[in-house]
Amino acid sequence: MPDTVMIFAAGRGTRMGSLTEAKPKPLIPVAGKPLLDHALKIVDDATGISQIMVNTHYLANQIEDHLSDRRILFSPENELLETGGGLKQALTLHNTGSVYTLNADAVWSGPNPMQALLDAWQPSKMDALMLLVPPENAIGHLGAGDFHQSSDGRLTRGPGLVYTGCQIIKTGPVSAIQENVFSLNTVWNAIEKSDRLFGLSYTGSWCDVGHPDGITLAERLLETQNV
Repeated sequence: MPDTVMIFAAGRGTRMGSLTEAKPKPLIPVAGKPLLDHALKIVDDATGISQIMVNTHYLANQIEDHLSDRRILFSPENELLETGGGLKQALTLHNTGSVYTLNADAVWSGPNPMQALLDAWQPSKMDALMLLVPPENAIGHLGAGDFHQSSDGRLTRGPGLVYTGCQIIKTGPVSAIQENVFSLNTVWNAIEKSDRLFGLSYTGSWCDVGHPDGITLAERLLETQNV
């Protein structure tokens, strides 16, 4: 059972415009608390998580100060390593066979996404299990989707379901990439070729808060959840 989560918090958040001139995107408030705290609530409510890793780069000191009262393993990046490179570097600090990843710029309404992944995780046949949403439940997301899903749950590239940034992935395929700066897309492509890339369709709603309009959309989603 995975017991470690990697929260991606290193990006510059340029799509947020002036909101990130003096504040990193993970600390932008949504419904009264920073985006990062929404992600940590998901982690805290999931089963069996004993280690939290957070990568940092832009205004890293603010993120580290905000999390100073929690037991966090920080992975500072002198240069942006992208998602794959960031995870690979963090794994040199904490060796584990599989890990959750979670983006810090999303808000959810519905079942705990990490718990949903754990309940469906079958490591004997999966190297990665990605949490996806149909486009109509991907609030604030622009694009035609990322993956097709077959009847047995295997994924192939193409417009369809939207990847949420939450997954369970085995760390061997990540560490096997020779480059230091690379996207997780490189890892998923390799896993797909071995027919071990799977998806799970999320039954709730997910809001992309990577742009200013996403803040209002996320707050509306949370208001609906709390009614």
